[in-house]
Amino acid sequence: MNDRTLRVGLLGCGTVGTAVARLLHEHREDIARRAGCRLEVSKVAVRDPSKRRDVPVDASAFTADPMDVIDDPDVDIVCELMGGSEPAGSLILAAFDRDKPVVTANKELLSTRGRELFDASEAKGLDLYFEAAVGGGIPLVRPLKESLTGERLTRIIGIVNGTTNFVLTRMSENGMSFADALEEAQRLGYAEADPSADVDGHDAAAKCAILTSIAFNARVVAADVYREGIAGVSTEDIEFARRLGYVVKLLAIAELHEERIAARVHPAMIPSNHPLAAVRDAFNGVFGDNEVSIKSVWQEGTGADAQLVFITHRAREGSFQQAVTELRDVRAVEEVRSVLRVEAEE
Repeated sequence: MNDRTLRVGLLGCGTVGTAVARLLHEHREDIARRAGCRLEVSKVAVRDPSKRRDVPVDASAFTADPMDVIDDPDVDIVCELMGGSEPAGSLILAAFDRDKPVVTANKELLSTRGRELFDASEAKGLDLYFEAAVGGGIPLVRPLKESLTGERLTRIIGIVNGTTNFVLTRMSENGMSFADALEEAQRLGYAEADPSADVDGHDAAAKCAILTSIAFNARVVAADVYREGIAGVSTEDIEFARRLGYVVKLLAIAELHEERIAARVHPAMIPSNHPLAAVRDAFNGVFGDNEVSIKSVWQEGTGADAQLVFITHRAREGSFQQAVTELRDVRAVEEVRSVLRVEAEE
């Protein structure tokens, strides 16, 4: 390890931002050993800097003006944790203008203004890390962008929303109605008080747009994705599917047909022996078709986990394999369970 310090600027310090700051502090020695340099939160933009926060960051680092983070010459990388389209989008563009890479988990922003942000990062030759925007701690986005660049994917099918998968699992395995399954999901913290973004398919459509853009090197936004939620799925639908040897899942599907792209999100029946049929509860899964297939990816983690691993990846400027090693080994994210299996077809 050398004496170099990478200084991180946080835009927002809510639940995820607080977790990121704590993880970087509590496991600073482990991270420094693996990343090859020290990571330090040097500037944080919040609504009320005077508010007391249980985070290991000096009070002088807090500011009410997000541009203080962007303009600070000591900040090496910006971590956007504000959510929403604005001012997050403008702040990311401002960071690029100042030659600073960005880490974000903002799927709403990426799925609506992704084209603009990706073009801006490419024009400046800077990184826009967004692994946390799709599937939390799953090591998925980077393999699609880098490890599988030599393989031409023709289709991606995924379960990308944990809330709806939990609800459909309860309906399938416990015979619960949609309303009862959703109530249990809310009680356990898997669903928001207003679950419409999940059950109506908006969240899955946003993630589908992001995955489609990466897999097919296109610029797809959420409005381009056909969307249908699970509110109309009944216990009778679940039972008839079971009798026929199928399982009902909310799928995000992206396909490439003769240079034309189709992207959609809707409930579908899949054979009970399909790998995605085994993805239960709040887990996610992705299946890809071509000479090399991403057979399945399961995950359970938080946005903070993925934010951390890609901050350390930026610090190390190493390979994806090194980043995955950090994700697996750093105790701060030891509760993330993920499997990436790549198999060559005969």
